[in-house]
Formats: sequence, C-alpha cells, structure tokens
Amino acid sequence: MAGLDSTTPLPTDIVLRTQSRVLEIAFDNGARYALPFEFLRVYSPSAEVRGHGAGQETLQTGKRNVLLQAVEPVGNYAVKLVFSDGHDSGLYSWDYLLMLGEQHDTLWQDYLDRLAAENASRDIDTTTRPATGGSCGAGHKH
Repeated sequence: MAGLDSTTPLPTDIVLRTQSRVLEIAFDNGARYALPFEFLRVYSPSAEVRGHGAGQETLQTGKRNVLLQAVEPVGNYAVKLVFSDGHDSGLYSWDYLLMLGEQHDTLWQDYLDRLAAENASRDIDTTTRPATGGSCGAGHKH
C-alpha cells in the first residue's frame, strides 16, 4: 500500500493554517511544503476524483473557496482530509503528500490547463440556479 515504503520520509509536523488556507507539512528528510486546500481537494486520491483507472479522472471544478475542516490520522501511514464541500473519502498517504509537494507547480499548471480546455472554472457557477419545480408549496405557481 502507498505510504508504507521504508524509504518514504515521514512527517515531523502537520499544521492546518485556516487563514492562509494551506496545510503545512514537514518531513524528516528536511522537505517542507505549504499545500493549498484547493490543490489538495482537486488532487484527492479518492476514486471519486481519480476514478478506477487511467482516463477515468473527474475534473474538479468550483473548488477555489473550499476549506479543509479536519485532518484525521489513519494509522501510521496517512491522513484523511475533511473538506467543507463534504468530500472526505481520500486517504493522503505520506508518499502521496510528498509527491504533491514535490510536483506542486507542474500538477497545478496541469489542472489549470485542463480547466481551460474544458472551459471550466475554479469558481462555483452562480449564473444558473437549480430548478425548483416552480412551486413554493402553497399549491400555486409563481
């Protein structure tokens, strides 16, 4: 399983910075990263985001303002991140977090390029409203 390799650096410090919206993580090899909440959310290791194989990924949109509400330890190999949009199904192993830190710039640019290619946005679409059925529940239509 990911995160259990004996050569993987282990975290020495994990700090949730709500004001700056980053998760700071330091490893015992001296590496330190400040990973933005949005970045962590759009690169969740969950099947919901990554799919079950190559080409099955789901582009995450509207996540610019997502918050990280909790960081829960999972054994000695990972953390579960709980986001304000209800997403909490990805386990972020130590090696996955290390990779996200090391490849942040490349991964972030790839994400922005995919958004542009699909004419999608980091912001939630507020130009359309969900259908309400046209009824307020009083038995007449507006």
